[in-house]
Amino acid sequence: MGNARLQSVHIHPVKAFRSLPLREVVVEPWGPAGDRRWMLVDDGGKVVTQRGRPHLALATAELLPGGGVRLSAPGTRPLTVPVPRGVGTVAVRLFRDKVEVVPADDEAAHAWCSALLGADVRLAHLDDPATRRPVDPRYGRPGETVSLADGFPLLLTTTASLDALNSLIARGGHAAEGPVPMNRFRPNLVVSGTEPWAEDGWSCIAVGEVSFRVAKPCGRCVVTTTDRDTARRGAEPLHSLGRHRRVDGGLVFGQNLVPLGRGTVRVGDPVRILDRPD
Repeated sequence: MGNARLQSVHIHPVKAFRSLPLREVVVEPWGPAGDRRWMLVDDGGKVVTQRGRPHLALATAELLPGGGVRLSAPGTRPLTVPVPRGVGTVAVRLFRDKVEVVPADDEAAHAWCSALLGADVRLAHLDDPATRRPVDPRYGRPGETVSLADGFPLLLTTTASLDALNSLIARGGHAAEGPVPMNRFRPNLVVSGTEPWAEDGWSCIAVGEVSFRVAKPCGRCVVTTTDRDTARRGAEPLHSLGRHRRVDGGLVFGQNLVPLGRGTVRVGDPVRILDRPD
């Protein structure tokens, strides 16, 4: 592990939109600054994701100073949306969680998002990630919170494991669909310089100046089969994960992390395996 380095950093300002690569990011207790602080909600008060709307893979959100976002997608005019001010929260359903969020106070944002999907959806903001949503108590500790990410503050993947997975895809029945790129897995931190699947044995790591607890492997869903350039779906990588990476009934790739402190992580930072937090 002496050569393990942080190869890339990514955030997703709007949940389910494309990832935004960065050179560095501030890690907060609930995740990278600016990551998944916005999401779409349908007319029934439920989160809208790529699981049901693969077309969201084509949409981009640029993070702006102060926490606003600039939305864009093919065939649309970009729209700048500020953080809502002076608007009360509403309760929405994010998978199994009930979360209080603040609807965007710009009607143009709701119109833009609804036109993108051809359905009535609204854009909402997580105003207070420190208190709104605890980490899954089965894997979290008291006081740990998470943004609008699926379940944990950060997701880590490794390039060696992706190479190993693509080798499995190449030998399988859907070889024409490979190799799959890393962006299919929507990580925050991508690490190079490890052995394949080394992350399975980690319990605590340090990336640059920040230590993390490794909470659990990340279960994968149909979103990973969506081509990021066309929004079309195939069988991979779920087919190969199902044959080779099935853990406790789930198909896994990558590890979910919980920060053990605040700090900045930067591309090129060393990655160290810890017996206990520094």
